[in-house]
Parts: sequence; structure tokens; C-alpha cells
Amino acid sequence: MTENSEPVWQSLAEQCMYQFPDLTTIDPELEDLITAGADLHPSTLLYAYSHGYFPMHVNADEQGQEKLLGWFSPKSRAIFPTNSLRITRSMKQSFKKYECCIDTCFKEMMEMCRTVPRPLGWIDDEFIKSYVRLHELGFAHSIEVFKEDELVGGLYGVGFAGFFAGESMVHTKRDASKVALMHLVEIASKIGVSLIDAQWMTDHLRSLGAIEVTRPRYLELLRESLENDVTWPSAGKLV
Repeated sequence: MTENSEPVWQSLAEQCMYQFPDLTTIDPELEDLITAGADLHPSTLLYAYSHGYFPMHVNADEQGQEKLLGWFSPKSRAIFPTNSLRITRSMKQSFKKYECCIDTCFKEMMEMCRTVPRPLGWIDDEFIKSYVRLHELGFAHSIEVFKEDELVGGLYGVGFAGFFAGESMVHTKRDASKVALMHLVEIASKIGVSLIDAQWMTDHLRSLGAIEVTRPRYLELLRESLENDVTWPSAGKLV
């Protein structure tokens, strides 16, 4: 990006073909699902995330129906302040046992996350293809955790400007996903990512230090994060 030029992510987002409801003017009592339709093109995804949305299929469990793409903006949003992660003794010990990398096997990380049983299993072939394309453009990242060259956990999400939206995390060995989160928070602190979005709060996320903010407050934090210009680490081993 040259001086006074638009960030690449913003230029792509402005190519979005769809209109999304303005979250700053909607009824504050509106539930988490705001609208439906559109597609998973990079321009659509970048526009949506930069305006407070994330996608999931809304009828993924219904047999025989064409999947409908829903766009969500929770009334109460879970986020991770970069100074609030709760690191247990077990996590510290596990941190030393694993080898961790960034962006070395993004698709494989998504495939692993896909295996986790969920009420709304949104990670399908369409999502994997679309987010891999976003990754190739530099706007989606994964933290991968290995034990003796075996992928045993990690996380992936959408990251651009000073914003990272965690999409999914997974582990097959103890604390592997937590170690990935530790690395993510460390990276975010170093490069200037000010907002780590965790979507919906769970007891697990709360135990790790996530907090809840209202939709209006989230949009304020999002707007501030998008003003940052950060550079993610190159793909490779994390130390």
C-alpha cells in the first residue's frame, strides 16, 4: 500500500455486489441472524467482516434443502482483549511441548476443524474453498500445532488491518488449541491487532479470558481496529 492509497482489503470489500443492513441503525433488539443470501466471494467476505458480520448456513441440519447462507452479528459478542488471556500452568507446560507454525497448512487446519461435531456444522466444501482463497489473498490465517510432525490442533480465522475473527479451533492432543490461542494473542500484541473476535461466548472461552461486549460496542472496536495497518508474520515455524 502506498501513501494515501486504500488498503487492498478495503478495495476488494468495495467490490462487494450485495447490500447488507447497516448494523449501526438496526433495531438493537434484533437477534443474532440479521440477513441471508449473498455468496462467499472474497469481496463479500471482506465487506461483511469489516461491517460486523460473519456467515454460517442457517439450515445445515435439514435434509433435502438447499443450504441458505445466513449472516450473523450477535447482540452479545465474545472478544479476546490481548491482555486478558488466562494462562494456566498446564498451558505453560504444553506450550513447550509442541511445535507451532503459522499459515503452513491452512486448508488442512480447516479440514481438521470440520471434524468437530457441532449443532451447525457450517464448515463444508464451499466454506473451505472460499476461505482458502481468502487465505491465498493474505486475509485469512491459521495457527497450526504439531507433535512429532503430526498436526494435533490449532485454529484459523479471518485477519486484516488490526482485526482477527477466530472461526474455529480444534485439538486432538491436550491443550493444543489453547497453545495455538496463546501464539495468536502473542502475535496480535506484537503486530498491532487490537480486536480478536470470538463470535459467541461459551464457558470454555470465558475460562480462557474472553469477555462479552454489546453489538454497538463491538462495532466501535471493529471500526478502530480497521484503522490499523499491520503485517502478519510470514508462513513458517513460530518460536
